Amino acid sequence: MNKLSLILIAAMSITACNKPTPLSEKQKALATLKSEVTALNAKIKTLETEIAKLDTSKKVEKLVEIGIMDITPEMFKTYIDVQGRIDADQNVSVSSQMPGTITRINVTEGQEVSKGQILAETDASAIQMQMASLQINLDLSKQVFQKQQNLWNQKIGSELQYLQTKTSKENLEKNMSSLQEQVRMSKIISPINGNVDAINIKLAQAVAPGMPAINIVNFNQLKVKADIAETYSSRVKAGNSVKVFFPDMSDSIIGKISFTSRAINTLTRTFSLEIPLSSNKNYRPNMVAKIKINDYQSAKPEIVIPVKYIQKNGNELFVLIAENGLAVKKIITIAKEYNGMAKVASGITAGEKLITEGYDLINEGDKIIVKK
Repeated sequence: MNKLSLILIAAMSITACNKPTPLSEKQKALATLKSEVTALNAKIKTLETEIAKLDTSKKVEKLVEIGIMDITPEMFKTYIDVQGRIDADQNVSVSSQMPGTITRINVTEGQEVSKGQILAETDASAIQMQMASLQINLDLSKQVFQKQQNLWNQKIGSELQYLQTKTSKENLEKNMSSLQEQVRMSKIISPINGNVDAINIKLAQAVAPGMPAINIVNFNQLKVKADIAETYSSRVKAGNSVKVFFPDMSDSIIGKISFTSRAINTLTRTFSLEIPLSSNKNYRPNMVAKIKINDYQSAKPEIVIPVKYIQKNGNELFVLIAENGLAVKKIITIAKEYNGMAKVASGITAGEKLITEGYDLINEGDKIIVKK
């Protein structure tokens, strides 16, 4: 019995030693899972490699198409824009110098006339009748005086008789001159060379001194006149270059200011300027003229770019430059602006390529391609 008991106890001890514990089971499970993960990672890597080989579509970084302009130095000019009008140095309205009735009009509208030419006449028949009567007395007086003078030269007759006949003749001559002047004043005479611009009288019409009768304009002496604000008095002077555009004619000229007034108009706070015009039959007095006065010009060619391509970031002004396939940001400073153009003081140089088309769709550092 004792021997049998010992055998049973030994068998039970061996069995207890061979039974798995909870720790060993967990370790075995962990080892199994790690083995499975390693196997799965290997399969994933293999599949990724195979898929990469089979997938021919590759992601390509997109290039932005842009337009550029070469930055080249040019002269920078600014202008003052004003509106003026055509005026004639010789634009006169001729009137009769004495009251009367129009008996004759010798010209037509548009006709070219010369200085001293008789344009129209008023009724001077009464004066001419006086002249005819006076002429008879004057002729007689001249004959009497001539005879009296011959006698006086021969020491015949008295000095008083000689002086009386002389005085009588001279008085009649003065009266004749007065009547001749009245006849002259009865005629409307052109004081200048020019063209008849308007006829404001008709036959049998009564006229009086100061009443406009016929307008004469000398189209060979035209000029453009304008009034400009006193703000520009220090910048606008005689000799400034100008561009003059006539919108009604679709014509333009380049000229220079010949005169600027020194006084400022107290009501309008403006001063006047004049620009001479060459002879042109299409120019008309009072025609509208648009004037661009060149008030500034750079001493040498400068970097000039359109204002619309300049961007702002806070207090910084910048542009984008195309350089080695990239958009490069350049900080710039502006000296002057006019009519959508800016003179650049610093930041970019000649030869660089300013991004113009698409500049607002890209950022600094973006890859770009220039449109062909």
